[in-house]
Amino acid sequence: MKKSLHSLTGIALLIVIWTIIDFIINKGIIVPDPIETIGVLITNLFSKEILIAILQTTWKVLLALWLSILVGWCFGLIIGQSASLYLVARPFLMTIQAVPVVSWLSFVIFFWGFGWKGPVFIAFLSLLPVSIFTTLSGLRNLDQRLIEMARVYRVPRSRVLKDIYLGSLFPFMISILEVSIGQAWKVILVAEYLCGDSGLGAKILDARMAINTTQVWALSIIAILLGVISEYLIRFELEKVAFKWTIG
Repeated sequence: MKKSLHSLTGIALLIVIWTIIDFIINKGIIVPDPIETIGVLITNLFSKEILIAILQTTWKVLLALWLSILVGWCFGLIIGQSASLYLVARPFLMTIQAVPVVSWLSFVIFFWGFGWKGPVFIAFLSLLPVSIFTTLSGLRNLDQRLIEMARVYRVPRSRVLKDIYLGSLFPFMISILEVSIGQAWKVILVAEYLCGDSGLGAKILDARMAINTTQVWALSIIAILLGVISEYLIRFELEKVAFKWTIG
């Protein structure tokens, strides 16, 4: 109850600050009226065109997120078995992490042109190093005594993988999601804006080209809300899975 009250207070404070800035600047082309923007936002939520754009962006975010986690886990588990492999792979991962999004944008436009592949590919590459490094951190925190005990008692490899490796890495997976979900939304939206042909990012571009600032702000708020809601839902589902895993 207190958390909800604090959140509502924070939202109300943001609207008050927004209203004050709008009053001071008094230029709707820069900062639109809050009430008008909220009205446009509500209208968008009942627009078939915008709802389709939301779904298009959402599936790209989820695809990039799960691909980065799956590939990150697999590579992390392989690299984590050998210090030499880690030393070989680290420069490549650091390079991928250091490359700016705009460079990947140039590459995908030349390679694929405009479409859904570019945003997913860019988001995947942006999230992959985080996923791999977090998996490696989880491996370093494994209790080696448990692994040794499993060897002594000849515990099946499937049980060792499920109960020791994956069980120990599960909290790190939640950590990856918490760090990556917001980043995934931002990268996908930017990529849609610059090299996409569908989704919320493309709709924001259309609104900007039409000099419709109110629509730009309304769509941006929708994107923020989707990021927050998706993070909460994913975390909630993972906690349920973790609970079933523990009692199972």
